[in-house]
This record gives sequence, structure tokens and C-alpha cells, in this order.
Amino acid sequence: MADVSQNSSFNQSSEYGNVYRPQTVFSVLTFTLLAMLVVATFFWNMLVLVTILRVRTFHRVPHNLVASMAISDVMVAALVMPLSLVHELNGRRWKLGRVLCQVWISFDVLCCTASIWNVTAIALDRYWSITRHLEYTLKTRKKISNVMIGLTWLLSSVISLSPLFGWGETYSEEDMECQVSQEPSYTIFSTFGAFYLPLCVVLFVYWKIYKAAKFRIGSKRTNTITPVAEAGEVKEASRQQPQMVFTVRHATVTFQTDSETWREQKEKRAALMVGILIGVFVLCWIPFFLTELITPLCSCHIPPIWKSVFLWLGYSNSFFNPLIYTAFNKNYNNAFRNLFSRQR
Repeated sequence: MADVSQNSSFNQSSEYGNVYRPQTVFSVLTFTLLAMLVVATFFWNMLVLVTILRVRTFHRVPHNLVASMAISDVMVAALVMPLSLVHELNGRRWKLGRVLCQVWISFDVLCCTASIWNVTAIALDRYWSITRHLEYTLKTRKKISNVMIGLTWLLSSVISLSPLFGWGETYSEEDMECQVSQEPSYTIFSTFGAFYLPLCVVLFVYWKIYKAAKFRIGSKRTNTITPVAEAGEVKEASRQQPQMVFTVRHATVTFQTDSETWREQKEKRAALMVGILIGVFVLCWIPFFLTELITPLCSCHIPPIWKSVFLWLGYSNSFFNPLIYTAFNKNYNNAFRNLFSRQR
């Protein structure tokens, strides 16, 4: 009997060995870095939100889109990442019950999907402001941005709440598992709605932005503007330095046609910001969503360690979003300095 009890206890400990395994130096360092990522993500996004609330000039487009993105990323840091860290500490086994599992998975899908679609909305807003700045007035921009924010949260809610109404199961008490529904039909719906569709949108948008910028540079080099005066003479300079000399009543005014205007510099900065924002978004999320789509459809086995790496790589996108956006916006940098100087 003693041998049988020892064998049974040994089998039980080996079965759940990943739960009670001793913490190594590497695992402690990993969990410390993940905890720092959670705190930094929450801090940066809260800083953006506080700045938008306190600075009156930020109470308009496109800062409402940035605020929506910051809200979704704050929710990722406050509601999703801490429970995910607990999940990792328990060896990817869920010990907190069915209800908390469903709440965690719902907020996970809701906040991450909203964050992804908010990036898409910002890219669309930048695209329209660059390519259609005459038609895309402040009033139109405000109306469209509010519609995009509403659709972002509505679509995210539909995707996240569907499993609660019977579309697959998120919790398994026997296996102590808590994960997004593995129902193949839901997997296709959720991955395409949360990632692949916005991915196609942002790639198409950036291609159009790049094409518009290339067209402007080409047209600027080839076009020549010659003013006509009633009384005066017009002289053209050499083709190497295109300029126009306009003489009227012994006064000479020179226009440099090859210099960048303030709007062109602003558009170039915006295009660069959108490109980096999209690039980081793709690099952070594509490994996770590839595995999420492939695993249920082909019954492939992916090691848990790689699932964790891909998941936290996706979470890190919520940390990079505010850094990228504020780094290319001087108004935010000045607002941050003023905010901290007042606190002193």
C-alpha cells in the first residue's frame, strides 16, 4: 500500500510538476521583466490620457482617436496582463475558477481587438488628412473619427462576447485550462475580425500614403509655375535650381519652388509615424494570430513556451503605441514637460 501511495503521489506530482516546479533564476528574471512591462504600459498610456484631459487644445481630432487607443491599452495593462502574469506563474494552469476565466478572456479579446482597430483608425485618419486635406475638414474629421471609435468598440465587443453565448468553450475544469475558444468557426471569425481584416486595411492605407508621397515628389520636380504680370518682366533661372524672379516697380520677389512647405514637412512626419506604428503592430501581433489560426484548424501542437512568447509579444504592442505616437508629436512632448514641471 505504501508503494502504491508513493507511486500515485509521484504520478500526481509529475503530472502537475509544472505547477509546483521550483523557480529558477531565469524564470524569476522573466517574471520581473514582464511585471515591469505591465507597469510601464499602464504608466505611459495613463500619461497620454492625463495629458489629453488636461490640455484643452487636445480636446479635438485626432486626439480623440489617440485617447481611444490609450484607453484600450490601459485596459490591457490593468485588466488583462496581470491575470496573464498569474497564469504564467501557475505554469499556464488556471486556478481562479470559471467566472474569472470568462471575464479575463472577454477583456483580453475586447481590449486587444480595440487596440488593433484603434491603430487602424489612426492610420485611416492620417491617410485622409494627407491625401484629401481640402475635403477632410475639421467638422468631417470629427464626425468620421467618432464613427470609427464607435465601430471599433462595437466590433470588439461582438468578437469578445460571442463565446459567452455558446460559441465554443473557454474554460476546462479537468485540464485547468483557460483560453480563447478553440471552436474552428469562432477562430476564423475572431482572428479575421481582430487582426487579418485590420492588417489588410493598414497595409493598403500605407501603400496609398507612400504612393501619394511619391507622386507629390515627382510632380514637384517636373512642374514649373510662371506668374503673369500686367506690367513687369518674368525671368526663369536655370533648371538645376528652379526659382522665379518676379519684378514689379523695381521690387524683386523670389519664390523657391524646391523648398518644403510646413504642411509637407508635417505630412512627411505623419507618414513616417504611421509607417512605424503599422510596422511595430505587425511584428508584435502576427506570430500570435498565425498560431491562433493554424492550431485549431490543423490540430497542431505548439509548445506552451512559444505560446507565452507570442502572447506577450502581442501585449507589448500596447506599450509601444503611446511611445511611437508621442515621439513624432512635438505637442505631446511639450505637454509632458509642462505637466512634470508643474508637479515640481
